[in-house]
Amino acid sequence: MRPDSSDRRWARLRSALKIEKVDGLLVTHLSDVRWLCGFTGSNAALAVTARQAVLFTDGRYTTQAAQETRGVRVVIAKHSALKEACALLADRVPHAAFDATHTTVADLHLMTSAVDAKKRRRFFQPLRSPIVSGLRMVKDAAELAALEDAARLGCRLFEEIVPQMRNGLTEIALAAELEYRARSLGADGMSFETIVASGPRSALPHGRATPASLPGNGFVTLDFGVILNGYCSDMTRTVHMGRASREERAAYDAVLEAQQAAVDAVTPNATCGEVDEAARAVLRRAGLAKYFTHSTGHGVGLEIHEFPRVGARQETKLQPGMAITIEPGVYLPGRFGIRIEDMVAVTATGCRVLTPATTNWIEIHPGDARARAKR
Repeated sequence: MRPDSSDRRWARLRSALKIEKVDGLLVTHLSDVRWLCGFTGSNAALAVTARQAVLFTDGRYTTQAAQETRGVRVVIAKHSALKEACALLADRVPHAAFDATHTTVADLHLMTSAVDAKKRRRFFQPLRSPIVSGLRMVKDAAELAALEDAARLGCRLFEEIVPQMRNGLTEIALAAELEYRARSLGADGMSFETIVASGPRSALPHGRATPASLPGNGFVTLDFGVILNGYCSDMTRTVHMGRASREERAAYDAVLEAQQAAVDAVTPNATCGEVDEAARAVLRRAGLAKYFTHSTGHGVGLEIHEFPRVGARQETKLQPGMAITIEPGVYLPGRFGIRIEDMVAVTATGCRVLTPATTNWIEIHPGDARARAKR
């Protein structure tokens, strides 16, 4: 994280706290902590007031916290980082807010136990909506560059893995090869468990890779992403093994048209619901809308699923700097499924696709010695 970007993030947070009339804020969601101060450890509680931010962690991270953090004072907790952060807030401000979407019942009990009994009942108040996660929706230039690097690596992996696909190779083996190549090329890890779903299993939107072999004839859906320098990528491509039927090809063309329609709908001030409807309208005309069973997309950044949600009737307006996925699909139970997904960054005039790997029809013929893709 560049120093200037860190300073801007703290300024944005304190401005938001002032608008929301929040005296103090407890931040425990690790991605929010990382975004604000750079700390990547697994135990952190950040106490924020109008004048100060203090990061509490444990002794495992003494050196790491000193090296990574900016804009905070670091305290190595003697017992509980969370409890000590709460005690500090209780000593400094009359009330403090927390993000209920990332707070367990057990953590809330520990938080209140750190506050003097006289003001325990009303001291902690849940935020109306997450503040830090909301600020993270709009990425700065450094974040967009990191996302694009991760997306490009994902595209390279797809281009390298297609020639390896052949009848008889198992879904698990294909997923393992993709993940091995990702690590070999410098990825921190995978954004999520790699999805390889083939044949009738391609009709499972989130079909985990299994010992099943890739079919001699049928679709194979690959949904994967990498983490590079902390930022995630996400893309889906669906290819066909063997010669496709007219119905399969028509369904693919409909999904591709829906995906492009949604990409074209991404402009500043468009609502997420309008982008979703752009994709859904195409599939409705093709008689396939009932087989599109999930939202059109989601935000992506330090986490694979972030705000905003790109779904039906979602009123969040897109802003330049947001990064979202566009991933319509159709799933015919027991028969086949198709999904095409790209990451896009919202610009001042529209959007920029971050995952430019081809979305053209790919047909892999088992008899080809090198499993060439026919487009």
